[in-house]
Amino acid sequence: MSIAAAFELHDRDGRRSLVLHGDWITMRLNDAADRLRRDITGMTDDVEVDIDVEDLGRLDTAGAYAIVRALGLVRKVHLPQSLRPDLATLADLISPALEEPPLAAPRAGGLRQIFDRIGRATIGIGQTAYRNQTFFGQLVVALGRTLVRPHRLRLTPFVATIEQAGLGGLPIAAIMTFFIGAVLALVGSTMLQSLGVAVYSVELVGIGILREFGPVIAAILFAGRSASAFTAQLGSMRMNHEIDAMRVMGVDIFDALVVPRVLAALLMLPLMTLVADLGGIVGGMLVARTMMGIEPSFFFQRLVDAVGAQQFWVGMVKVPVFALAIATTGCRQGLEVKDDVESLGANVTGSVVQSIFLIIMFDALFAVLFKQAGL
Repeated sequence: MSIAAAFELHDRDGRRSLVLHGDWITMRLNDAADRLRRDITGMTDDVEVDIDVEDLGRLDTAGAYAIVRALGLVRKVHLPQSLRPDLATLADLISPALEEPPLAAPRAGGLRQIFDRIGRATIGIGQTAYRNQTFFGQLVVALGRTLVRPHRLRLTPFVATIEQAGLGGLPIAAIMTFFIGAVLALVGSTMLQSLGVAVYSVELVGIGILREFGPVIAAILFAGRSASAFTAQLGSMRMNHEIDAMRVMGVDIFDALVVPRVLAALLMLPLMTLVADLGGIVGGMLVARTMMGIEPSFFFQRLVDAVGAQQFWVGMVKVPVFALAIATTGCRQGLEVKDDVESLGANVTGSVVQSIFLIIMFDALFAVLFKQAGL
C-alpha cells in the first residue's frame, strides 16, 4: 500500500531531527516538499539536522531532489551510518550537495592580470598556428591524392560550392571596388589638379586597384561570404554527427568535404578579383571623365601604357594564397565545432576574423617581397 510522503521535525538538545515517513515518490509527494522547505527555511545556519529514515518507504529521484533542495538551506546535516541499499542513492545525492563549495581563486589584478592575458593569448596563438599547420599538411596530402587520381574529386559539392561561394559575390565585388576606384580618382583629382598633373590620377587608380584594392577587397568579401559558409556547413554536419557517420562508413573527410571547397575557392577568387579590378577601373574612369575631363579612351590608353600588365599580375599572384588561407581556415574551424550552438557561432566568427587577418598579413609579406624584387 502506498503511503503519502510526510515528515516530522523534533528538537533534541539544540539539534533538529528530521523523521521521514511514507513514500517520497513523484505520485505521493503532494505538498510535502514545499512544507519541508518552508519549515527548514526558518532555521538558523548553526542548527544541526539529523535525518531519520527508519520509517521512510520508497524513494525516487523526485523525492530525493525535494529532500536535497530543502536540506541545502542548512549547513550541518548528519545521515545515518548505515542505510538500506535502496536508500543509498539518497546519501549519494545529498552528500555532494551539502559540501562546502571551494573558495574561488583570487582574481589577478593590475600588472599580473595584464601578463596573464598576454600569456594566454600567446598560448592561444601558438595552438592556432599548430592546428593550421597540421590541417594544411593533411590538406596537401589530400590534394596530392586528388591530382594523382582526379576521379576522387566529388563534382557535386565542387560545383555547388562554386555557385554558393563565388557567383553570388561577383556583383558585390564589382560594386565595392567601383566606389573605391571612384574615391581614388576623386582624391587624385583634388590633390593632383592643384599641381597641374591631374593625368597621373590614371596611374593612381590603376596601380591602387590592380595591385592592392582589387585582390584584397575581393579576398575580404570572399572571406566574409565563404569562410563563414564553410564553417557553418561543416559545423552543422559536425553537430548532427554526419561527419562521424561518414568516418564510420570509411569516407575520407578531406576528399569529401575539404578538397572540393578548397579547389572551388582557388577557382572562384581569381574570377572575383578580375571582376573587382574591372569595377574599380570603371569607377575611376567615370570620376576622371566627370571631374577632370579625361576621356575614357585616353584613360584606357594611358592605363595600358603607364601601368601595364605587370601591376595586374603582381596583384593576381597573391590571390591563390588568399584563397588557400580562406578555405583552409573556414574548413578547419568547421571541423573543430563542438556539439553546441555556442561553439558553432564562435567558430564562424573566428573563421572570418582569422581569414581577414591572414589576408592582411600575406598582403604585407607580398609587399615586402615585391619591394625586394623591384616590382
